Amino acid sequence: MLRRVLGTAAAERHRLKKMAYGHKTPHHARQRATIVLLAARGRSNTQIAAETHLHVDTVRRWRGRFAAGRVPALADRKRSGWPPTFTALQIAEVKVLACQLPTESGAPLSCRSCPELAREAVTRAVTDTISASTVRRWLRDDALKPWQHRSWIFIRDPNFRATAQRVLDLYARVFDGTPLGEDEYVISADEKTSIQARCRCHPTQAPGQARSVRVNHTYGRGGALAYLTAYDIHRAEFFGRCEQSTGVVPFMRLVEQVAGNEPCASAKRVFFIVDNGSSHRGRPAIDRLASRFPNAVMVHTPVHTSWLNQIVRHEVA
Repeated sequence: MLRRVLGTAAAERHRLKKMAYGHKTPHHARQRATIVLLAARGRSNTQIAAETHLHVDTVRRWRGRFAAGRVPALADRKRSGWPPTFTALQIAEVKVLACQLPTESGAPLSCRSCPELAREAVTRAVTDTISASTVRRWLRDDALKPWQHRSWIFIRDPNFRATAQRVLDLYARVFDGTPLGEDEYVISADEKTSIQARCRCHPTQAPGQARSVRVNHTYGRGGALAYLTAYDIHRAEFFGRCEQSTGVVPFMRLVEQVAGNEPCASAKRVFFIVDNGSSHRGRPAIDRLASRFPNAVMVHTPVHTSWLNQIVRHEVA
């Protein structure tokens, strides 16, 4: 059966061959693709095991997974792993330390290393113990890396812990210590200002062997717009609109686009996570949203900590 199915799926066979013979393919993926290709040639499990130097049970397992789920089933299944040692709030607080200048802590340095950040986190009681390698991994894996941009480095929000905890709990579908229900949604919203439409005078050339991408430096301007976008965090759905400028009215039109339509229109609660921009800052913005949509709750990120907003991370990525 496997041989007959593969015989009718040329694209799938080509993909398996690239996996089996690709120089950059991980070893385990190469083995699994080889098993499937040998099976398609009519080899038995015993013969494949002898040719690949694998146990016959391993061959049987990957043949079965491929038959059930095709090529995607050859990837490793998600494992639960060890429970997390650090909370999302602790990770965020360490990143805040990385954004601060050493002089704010009395250190006569221009920058701090990961071991120094680890010691600072313990000194400030962010955590009881943490290694430099853990700090290094967190900073390396972050999509934004605000500590590398001086314009992002500001005085720490005095209410950072409480405000950030509220936002991070919503990402984990918890609000005020209570899990969210199925009819409650978390929306991350932001504005991208002055996005220019540009038309290059010559088409961009794709990269080639030993040649980087080539972009012509001259272009024609097509005007500038503001792009407002919202992201349903747990359903992975985007909403967006273009406006001539940012402001309260354009932002409320974005909210109308999200909260005024199903499933948010009939939801028990819809949480809008926003930064402290002028279009949605402070108590007036919270009251304005609640008066227009009684089931909507506005939640602000800490001041000067827009990188905690999920939509910002997607904009950069």
